[in-house]
Amino acid sequence: MLLSSCPPWPGMSLRSNKGLLPCFAVAPSEDCQAMMKVLLLKDAKEDDSGQDPYIRELGFRGLEATLIPVLSFEFLALPSLSEKLSRPERYGGLIFTSPRAVDAVELCLQRDGKAEVWTESLKGKWNAKSVYVVGNATASLVNRMGLDTEGEDCGNAEKLAEYICSSIPLESLTVYQKTPHPEIRVNLTSYYSEQGVPASITFFSPSGLTYSLKHIQDLSGNYIDQIKFAAIGPTTARALAAQGLPVSCTAQSPTPQALAEGLQRTLQPPRC
Repeated sequence: MLLSSCPPWPGMSLRSNKGLLPCFAVAPSEDCQAMMKVLLLKDAKEDDSGQDPYIRELGFRGLEATLIPVLSFEFLALPSLSEKLSRPERYGGLIFTSPRAVDAVELCLQRDGKAEVWTESLKGKWNAKSVYVVGNATASLVNRMGLDTEGEDCGNAEKLAEYICSSIPLESLTVYQKTPHPEIRVNLTSYYSEQGVPASITFFSPSGLTYSLKHIQDLSGNYIDQIKFAAIGPTTARALAAQGLPVSCTAQSPTPQALAEGLQRTLQPPRC
């Protein structure tokens, strides 16, 4: 099995859990036939343009990205969350730690018929308080619910905790748990069979690393040392290091732009 640096043809489609996603292609020249391949272990999230922003940003920098989901999510404690959302007077604010936490809130509002109450009163009461988020992706989803956010520029949970101040009493509620994606091995095997060993693999969480690493090691074989491993943030980077894997790139913030810039520097694709 050979290290893959170029797709078989420019403008090919990308595989994800939502089917095939189009890739922005750079017209090949005599010196550069196609883009270097990178694998992102995350599910696809289309933005207003109808494309996952990670695919778009990496494509702009001459990198062909494929998305493979490695996690599934099960929601927990929704009745308790619903009750807490109905009592904003008991709290000083909200902290959304991930897009999945936003999904849990929206699911509560839909299931319990509180969408109208949310629009008429609850949203305004929560907006009068501080609403903190980890990262811009989470902030965008919270904003769509009608809430103003702060802290998104901190970039990760550790910096957000410093921003909020550790002296503030917190009440936490786990509203989802992560499980392995049921088709993780099938999707990875298909990718390696069709594309070969990627030039880089990016992990988006320690859980994603736990559920996928053994499959990646088996499929990569002796070529695993040629892969540049990347992390979306410092927590995931530490998890990679704990597994004995060299971390070639850690995104400065959990955004498509930051990851694309980091991978471009790490891989240094030839200029066309």
